[in-house]
Amino acid sequence: MSTITAILEPQADGTLHLPLPANLRSGRVRVIASLTVDEESKPSGSQETPLQALKELRKLGGLRHVIPDPMGWQKEQRQERQLPGHD
Repeated sequence: MSTITAILEPQADGTLHLPLPANLRSGRVRVIASLTVDEESKPSGSQETPLQALKELRKLGGLRHVIPDPMGWQKEQRQERQLPGHD
């Protein structure tokens, strides 16, 4: 039995990838995991909720300087597609 202690960064899909030592790469491996937050990786500063962040953005004037015409921007971003049964 080998004991491995590792700090892993989650992938975008929420999975963790554990690299195995060469001697464990053949056959099946039993893993017993204990998940805790690494204290050194915790973000410093305020723990804003999304609602608080949106309120702060509103106080700052929103995104008018980035997207001056929201309706025009939405039309540019939208990708039209052929709907089924509408040939």
